[in-house]
Amino acid sequence: MKILKSINVVRRNLMHHLTKNIGNSKLNKEGESTIKAEIKRILISRPNARLGNLLLITPLLEEVTNTFPGCKIDLFVKGNLAPILFKNYDNVDKIIQLPRKPFKNLLQYIKVWISIRKTQYDIAINVDKNSSSGRLSVKFSNSKFKFFGDPTTEDIQLKYNDYEHIAKYPIYNFRSYLSAINFIPNNTSIGALNLKLSNSEIIEGKKALNNIVNNDKKTLCIYTYATGDKCYSELWWGKFYKRLKTKYPNYNIIEILPIENVSQINFKAPFFYSKNLREIGALIANTEVFIGADCGIMHLASSVQTPTIGLFSISEQKKYEPYYNHSIAINTNKTSILQSIKIIACMISQNLSLRVTTTSKITALY
Repeated sequence: MKILKSINVVRRNLMHHLTKNIGNSKLNKEGESTIKAEIKRILISRPNARLGNLLLITPLLEEVTNTFPGCKIDLFVKGNLAPILFKNYDNVDKIIQLPRKPFKNLLQYIKVWISIRKTQYDIAINVDKNSSSGRLSVKFSNSKFKFFGDPTTEDIQLKYNDYEHIAKYPIYNFRSYLSAINFIPNNTSIGALNLKLSNSEIIEGKKALNNIVNNDKKTLCIYTYATGDKCYSELWWGKFYKRLKTKYPNYNIIEILPIENVSQINFKAPFFYSKNLREIGALIANTEVFIGADCGIMHLASSVQTPTIGLFSISEQKKYEPYYNHSIAINTNKTSILQSIKIIACMISQNLSLRVTTTSKITALY
C-alpha cells in the first residue's frame, strides 16, 4: 500500500510539472454586453472523486449561476458521487464522469474525454489551478473562452484575507478573469457550501434523529473517523467525548458512523449509520452543532449549514476550514481538549451569535 501511495505521489508531481504551463486563459476585450449574451453553456471541470472536494465547488456553482442567469452547466468530474451531491441543482445539465480507476476502465475513460470535445461551450472553467486533469480538460474542450484557474494578477491574493481557502480562491480568480474580459463580475459575499436539501429530506432527517434520541433535547453531533493521519486516536476521542458529556449532560450527543462502520469511542454514544450521503446530511441539518476532523463528512455538515467545528492536526487549516454560519476550525496541536470544549461552549452559550463576538471570546481563551 505504501508503495502504491508513493507511486501516486510521483505520478501527481510529474503530471503537475508537465501541465502547470498548459494554456493561458483566453482573454477577449469584446464589449461586456456581447459576452453576457454569449455565456449560456458552461463546462466546470473538477475531475476529483472525493466527497469534500466536490462539495467545495458548490459556492462556484452558485457564483456562475448568479453571474450568468439561465445558463446550463456541465460538470466534468470523477467517480459516482456527483449525481447524488448535485441532485437538486436545476441548472446542472450533464454530469460527465471519469471512472475512478481509469486503467481498469480504459475504454470508458477515453470515451469520457472525447465527449467534452463534442459539445460547444461558451466558457470552460477549471476549478483548481493545481489540477493537471482539470487544466487538460479545459484545454481539450471545445469552448470559446477558457479559464484555467490561474489568477490574472499577481497581487490578487493580497486583496483577500481568505484567498487561501479552496472554495474561495477559484471564485476570486474567476472574478478577476471576468474583469479581464470586460465583464463586470459578481462582487457579493461568497456563498456557503450547499447540498441543497429539499424540505422533505430535512423532515425525514428529523424523523431519523427522533428515532435515535426520542426526546426534545438539543443534539450535538460528532464524527470520530477520518482517513489516514487525520484520524484522531481512540484515546483522544475517549477523553474528548467524556469531557463533552460532562459539559452537556442535558444535550443529546450522537455519533455519525463512517461507511467502514467503526467508532473511535467504541460505540458508546447513540449512533446513526447510513450509506446515503443525503440522509446523513439531512440528519446533521437537524442538530445543533457538528464536531469532527477535517474530512468529507465535515464538509457535508458545513454544506447543510449546521454550525461546524473542524478539528485540524495535519491538514492545511486555512485551505479547508469550515467558514459559514459561525463555523470554526480548531488547531488541536495548539489547543487542548479542555480548551476545545470551552470553544464549543462559547459557541453554544452565545446561541451562535455574531461571528465577531464569538471570535473575540475564543481569542480571549488562549
